[in-house]
Amino acid sequence: MTSTDRTGSTDTADDRDGGAAGAQRVSCTIRDGVADVRLERPDKRNALDPAMFTALARTGERLHADPSVRAVVLSGAGRSFCAGLDVAAFGEMATGEHDLPGTDERADGLHGPATALGQRAAHVWTRLPVPVIAALHGHAYGGGLQIALGADVRLAAPDTRLSVMEIDWGLVPDMTGTQVLPELVGRDVAKELTFTGRIVEAEEAGRLGLVTRVVDEPVAEALRLAADVASRNPDAIREAKRLLDLAGRVGLEEGFAAEQTAIRRLIGSPNQAEAVRAKLDGRAPTFTDPS
Repeated sequence: MTSTDRTGSTDTADDRDGGAAGAQRVSCTIRDGVADVRLERPDKRNALDPAMFTALARTGERLHADPSVRAVVLSGAGRSFCAGLDVAAFGEMATGEHDLPGTDERADGLHGPATALGQRAAHVWTRLPVPVIAALHGHAYGGGLQIALGADVRLAAPDTRLSVMEIDWGLVPDMTGTQVLPELVGRDVAKELTFTGRIVEAEEAGRLGLVTRVVDEPVAEALRLAADVASRNPDAIREAKRLLDLAGRVGLEEGFAAEQTAIRRLIGSPNQAEAVRAKLDGRAPTFTDPS
């Protein structure tokens, strides 16, 4: 695999977004096919404001368009992954001054059924064709939890606390959470968490399926896992994610047919042949990124 090291950031906090001019909300570094994406509002525990919503959606869009990206790690700078919506927004709701993040009018088809900007900030990670690994620590509350639910894998530090906290503010999850959460933890558990907003510690979250694993150093482990994924046939990884995302959402006939289409596409392809040769030779493979 070719080694690349590129650093970029999404800077969307301007007067239109409601943030301080020039403030960076999300950083993104790409190295050896792994995109290291970080929420960058540590003084606010990465609380969500219009600028953060926009930065998350735009960063995901940019990664979707980059064929060199083979895996993504999503984490938060500072003390928490993301503590949810900025508290200032809730104060505005009490006075009737706050409105929801607007709809992104760009009809690029990337975001599928997610039309509201808040939904896109979470759903864009699901829509990426490559695996997304969320590294959680501190707080993952409300909208922060919903962003994490957009990842394929969630690794949580032992100090992580998670909550479907919208009910505490008289609200419901509106960033895709009501549709995604039941699939992970079951409908009854999803209802209990949503009705009560109770805080779930990392160990329980692992038992419930809210997180994949509890690890001491989630960012380091996520980067290690992403590097492993990035070393595999990128065509097979993309097909695997697509097929697994179909499971339970389409009938078996369609799912089985999709498997056969994928395997026929892979067998004998340049990257699959390289995987076989490298395995037989006992060497690291050199794959070509999708065009």
